[in-house]
Amino acid sequence: MIINTVRFGEVDIDENRIFDFVMPVIGFNELTKFVILEPNEGTLFKWLQSTEDPSLAFPIISVASLDYDYSVDLSDNVINVLEISNPESLLVMNITSIPQDNPRGTTINLLAPLIFNLDNQKAGQIVLSGSGYDISYPMFKKD
Repeated sequence: MIINTVRFGEVDIDENRIFDFVMPVIGFNELTKFVILEPNEGTLFKWLQSTEDPSLAFPIISVASLDYDYSVDLSDNVINVLEISNPESLLVMNITSIPQDNPRGTTINLLAPLIFNLDNQKAGQIVLSGSGYDISYPMFKKD
């Protein structure tokens, strides 16, 4: 399947890699189909690209690849909605904000991770209420 994107041009994707966001990305309730793109293999950053809106792509990162003390506890509701039966089939990613003029000012949204069920391609963004996590946690320590 070919999708048109503003950031990456035409991209050929496997339809089996499209995630159905049954728990929408906050602020984008009308968009439910996304794919994870990795335009530069081997980098920490990937992109969550909407297949319905060519202009919408979020830079995302797996906090597990960083040296952060971070854990995600899923409620029974999330487990049911995403139909999670195997925790090892989960991918947890976090949206980042990368200032164009200062990449070292990159922040990570730890409060609202993206949860991907790789078994059934269902996904969602959840809010970790009461976790104390920050919505804009600095990725790099200040010099």
